Amino acid sequence: MKLKSIFLVAFLGVGLLGTFVHAQDPQVPQSPGGSQSGPTSVEAASLDNQGMRNYVLGPGDVIDVRVFGQPDLNSTVPVDGDGNLSGLPFLETPIPAKCRTDKQVQRDIALAYSKFINRPQVSVRVVERNSRQPATVFGAVRQPTRVEMKRKVRLNELITVSGGFTERASGTIQILHTEPLMCPEPGQEAEAAPIDGTKIPFAVVTIAELKSGKPEANPIIRPGDYVIVTEAEPVYITGSVMSPSGVYLRDRLHLSRALAMVGGTRKEAKISDIRIYRQKPGSAEQEIIHVDFAAIRKNQKPDVLLEPYDVIDVPEAGSLSLQRLPDTVIGAVTGGLSSVISSGMTSRIIY
Repeated sequence: MKLKSIFLVAFLGVGLLGTFVHAQDPQVPQSPGGSQSGPTSVEAASLDNQGMRNYVLGPGDVIDVRVFGQPDLNSTVPVDGDGNLSGLPFLETPIPAKCRTDKQVQRDIALAYSKFINRPQVSVRVVERNSRQPATVFGAVRQPTRVEMKRKVRLNELITVSGGFTERASGTIQILHTEPLMCPEPGQEAEAAPIDGTKIPFAVVTIAELKSGKPEANPIIRPGDYVIVTEAEPVYITGSVMSPSGVYLRDRLHLSRALAMVGGTRKEAKISDIRIYRQKPGSAEQEIIHVDFAAIRKNQKPDVLLEPYDVIDVPEAGSLSLQRLPDTVIGAVTGGLSSVISSGMTSRIIY
């Protein structure tokens, strides 16, 4: 006990001597973070715009602690795995840091050092932010990317950073959570539980609802999340259509809409017998679905919902069919007249 009292008196004496020397030796004023030249105004504005002042600490973050007039107490310490600052000089009791701001930690450090120093002036600055894993965005976006999560970020912000959706976007976004929620708010305690590797939680959001501005379709993305903009599988349209090609199967794509996407059918098309070639599940065989699209147009039959990799073949009507009969007759008459005229012209040339 006597040894501890002697140590305390010696410690206070050194502190007072350091204060006296500091007062006699003018220095360049320090920034609140302790460095002689603080961040530029552009950097400070950028941090403020991104909500960095509300950053809460987590395991792996590193802070720089400065005690005015007490260089022996200055230190750079990490937040340990338990969320505490356990490496501060002369402090036996760790300072809680997890889910707290630098200002809150600063007050606790000052209070702890007030047992040795009269009204200590303490500054705390976060120098490394390592507690949040980046979120990853990939799939049907223009620029798959990893986004640093320094603050609360919503889904639409990540999509914007990734350049937006491509034409291959199927209409849904999957959000996989790989890390538990570090600082749960009231009602979110279940999300802070460790994640079972065999049951990774995920949510599905539709692009249509996100674009329409529904709040539930624009959730906050957590650090470590995987955001997957699902890519659409194609269907192929061939035969008597304006622009035979493949189209992507977005949302619920029906036959009538798919045909419209390729410019519609030609006038000689036999739309009463459009054929859809569909792969049978678990088999190498295909089934052929005959569709009366003329009846669908008249609302006499329901539209057909397409499935991935369907092949839609629109055949041509026969030359004597009702669709092509007028063209056939006109062609025959036109061809006959051409033959007569050509024959007459040839006779004149011979004779």
